[in-house]
Amino acid sequence: MSAQATGKKNALIAALGGIAIILLVVIYYSPIWWVSLTAPQYPKEAFPEGIRIHFHMNGVFNGCPRVEKAEIEEEIVLDCVHEMDAINHFVGMYPTGAGGPVEKAFSPFLLMFLGLLLIGFIIPNPKMRFAVTMAGWLVMVGWMYMAMIGKDGIYYLPESYLKSLVTALGEGEEEAGEPLSPVIAKLEEELKKSGSKMVETEEVKKRLEEVGEKSLAQTLEQLGRGGEDMQVKSLKEILAEAKQKGEGKETYIAILKETFLADQARLKPEERQEWTGSGMQVLLWHYKKTLERWFNEPWRNKPLVETMTKAAWGLFWALIIVPPILFFLGSFGPSIFYWLMGIIPALLPVAFVVEYAAWLYWFGHNMSEMGAFTLKPFMPTVFGQGKVAQFTTHSYPHYGFFLMVVFSLIVLFIILLRRKQLREQAQAATA
Repeated sequence: MSAQATGKKNALIAALGGIAIILLVVIYYSPIWWVSLTAPQYPKEAFPEGIRIHFHMNGVFNGCPRVEKAEIEEEIVLDCVHEMDAINHFVGMYPTGAGGPVEKAFSPFLLMFLGLLLIGFIIPNPKMRFAVTMAGWLVMVGWMYMAMIGKDGIYYLPESYLKSLVTALGEGEEEAGEPLSPVIAKLEEELKKSGSKMVETEEVKKRLEEVGEKSLAQTLEQLGRGGEDMQVKSLKEILAEAKQKGEGKETYIAILKETFLADQARLKPEERQEWTGSGMQVLLWHYKKTLERWFNEPWRNKPLVETMTKAAWGLFWALIIVPPILFFLGSFGPSIFYWLMGIIPALLPVAFVVEYAAWLYWFGHNMSEMGAFTLKPFMPTVFGQGKVAQFTTHSYPHYGFFLMVVFSLIVLFIILLRRKQLREQAQAATA
C-alpha cells in the first residue's frame, strides 16, 4: 500500500473521528430518552403529551411543553419532573433524582474518557498515541479534581447538571408538609377508588418513632419559627427568593448552597459539615436529601448513601488509575488493547440502555413501605407502552439516543477502515 494511499485513509479516519468527537459533545447536552404518563386526570387539552420527562446524561429535565391555546393561558410551564415525582411517591417509589447520581455527576469525565480512547485509536503512531492520550488524561484528571474535590468545585461542572440538581430538590411543599397540587389530590382520590391499600399515617409515625426520627415537616416546625437564632429557611423560601434573580449557574449554586446550609442547621452541632462546594460533597448530600424528600427512612436510606459514597469514590479513582493503563497497553501492549480503544466507545448506546434498564429495575423493586398506596414490585417499561395502576406509561428513545447510534456506527466504520488498512499493509509487507 503506497504512502499516499495510507495518508488518505488516515485523513479519512481522522475526519470521521472528529465528527464523532463533536457528536459526543452534542450528546451530552441532548435528551437521550423520554418517559410520559397519561391518565384520565391528565386531559390532553392541558397535558398534550401527558406527564413527560427527558433523561439526559447529566440529569432529568422537564419534557412538558408550554400549552398555548385560546382557552388555556399558561404563564409558567408545568414542572413535570416534580409532577412525576409526586405521582411516584404515592406508590412508594423514590424520586427520579435518586437514579444514577454518580453517573450523572461524572458524565462529562466519562464522555471525555471515551473521546480520548477514540482519539488514541485514530492515531496510528504508538508513541504519538500514548503522548496525546496521556496529555488528555492529565487535563481530565485536573478538571475532575478541581470539580469533585476542590473548594467551590461545582463551579467547574456544567450548568445543565446544576440545574438538574435544583430541579430534583422539588418545590418545597413536601418539606413543609403542605398539600400538593389539585391534580395530585385527584390522583389520590382515583387510587382510593381503584382499591389500592392506603398506608395508615399512624404506622408511619410508629416506624419513625422506633428509630427516634422526625419528619422534615416536624423538624421545621420544631426549629421553626420560634426564635430568631433558630430560624431556618425552608426550601420553598429559598426557591422563592432565587426566582427574583433569574436562572443561571450562579443562581443554581446559590440555591444548592443555601439549601445545604439550611439542612446543616437542622442537625446537631457535632453532625454538621462546613460548605466546601466540592462536586463530591454536593453529590452525596443531594443524593441523601433526594432519598429523604418523600420518605424519611434512615434504616433504608443510610445503606443506600453508604453504597453510593463508595461508588462515587470508586469511580473517581478508577478514572485516575484505569485510563493510563489502557492507554499504555493500547499503544505498546497486545493488539487486543488497541482494538478495545475503538470498541469501548462504540458500545455507548448499548451501555446507556443497560444502565437505564438497571435503574428502572431498581426503582420498581426498591419501593418504600411508607408510600401512601401499596404496589407489588414491578419492572417499569424500558421501551414501548406499559400499564401501572390506572396510568399508561410511554418510554422511548429521544433524538440524543439516535445521535448515540450514529456515533457508534461512525466508530465501527473507523474500526473497519483501520482493520482493512492494517491488513493491506501486512499483505504489502509480505509481498
